[in-house]
Amino acid sequence: MTRMNPQRRSLIRTLAGVAALSAVGWSAAACAQAEGPIRIGLIYSKQGPGAAIGQYLQRGSELAVEQVGRKVLGRPIELVWLDEPNPQVSQQNMQRLVDENKVIAVVGGNYSSSALAMMSVANREKIPLILTGAAASEITGKSCSRYTFRTQATVPVQMKGLMPYVSQLGKKVYFLTASYAFGQDILRSSRALLKENGATEVGVDEVPINTADYSSYILKIRQAKPDVIVGGLVGGDFSNFMKQWNEMGMKDKIPYAAIAVTDTDFWDVGPQASTGIYVKPWYYNNPKNTEVEKKMMADFTKKYNEPPSDKTWSGWIGMRALLESIEAAKSTDSKAIVTQLEKWKNAEGEIPFFFRDWDHQMVRPAVIVGVKKQITDKWDYFDVLKNTSASEADTATAFGTKEEIGCPMPAL
Repeated sequence: MTRMNPQRRSLIRTLAGVAALSAVGWSAAACAQAEGPIRIGLIYSKQGPGAAIGQYLQRGSELAVEQVGRKVLGRPIELVWLDEPNPQVSQQNMQRLVDENKVIAVVGGNYSSSALAMMSVANREKIPLILTGAAASEITGKSCSRYTFRTQATVPVQMKGLMPYVSQLGKKVYFLTASYAFGQDILRSSRALLKENGATEVGVDEVPINTADYSSYILKIRQAKPDVIVGGLVGGDFSNFMKQWNEMGMKDKIPYAAIAVTDTDFWDVGPQASTGIYVKPWYYNNPKNTEVEKKMMADFTKKYNEPPSDKTWSGWIGMRALLESIEAAKSTDSKAIVTQLEKWKNAEGEIPFFFRDWDHQMVRPAVIVGVKKQITDKWDYFDVLKNTSASEADTATAFGTKEEIGCPMPAL
């Protein structure tokens, strides 16, 4: 019988001990991962013209977490909020959330250009991403992703709701839009609708983000003498324009109509300069709001001593859908969450809404509002005119067919 070398026997014992300790360590790590906090990423603006929008989006998402006791699947929820200053940094921050913070999903993306950049990471890393503000049609169209969902109505859907009002204001249309994906989508969608609404284009300006001085654009509009302006500016850019439009004596001279504006824009502009007709995803003083939405409004007002903006609702409903889908999945597995998001449906109001499983677009009417002639409340600027559609069937038609949308949805 061959006897084992003592040194070899000692080495085997050492390696066995290391293996045993490693197994214990791995088991403890796995246990900690299963019982520790569930991390969810937020990507919303913290600076620049979209800072106020980002703050209200974040507050809405945070409130949704608070309303479930800051737990999902019986585990504490930990939110990690990173900035959305531009597409490049937004994409980098999306990757950081995955690599460094080990998030299981991300809610955010107000700007379409940033959202498109973030989607590439979500698709590559297979991380669910719920976009709560971006409206460019390609997000759920030609660039759609199995891991990306969107709460905001697309630009074409919003423009279909707005253009009949535009045609009532006049037939000569001047476009003033942002010079990135969102603004370009407004131009494409509006131009396609001009003829059927009996209108014509008399001028256009595509404005760079963070524009401080709008006087040259206003002079061009004055010279073109349009009947109505169709706008596509957001955040601080919209506020700057509207204030200067009033200062140059143009308020009520030429009507202004736009989509995807937010309440915080008007709270910044103030009652003297605010004017126009707009399409918004939600309004806090809409008589048709559900009891659950009214509860959200009450909770928000109690916490912040002011009503929620439409962006609050967007951040809130995006997070709600995610948390409810995680609970339904009974898992933090990304594929399981995506599968449940595709099945998620909210039936609390007159018209149920949901994410379509073939393009991940939330199908839900938006609301058309007009600035009050007399604003007597520091928060309540709008009269609710109507919804963009009046029934579930009309809403489905407004959001388009598979052929019209053109989403080549990949498999999980």
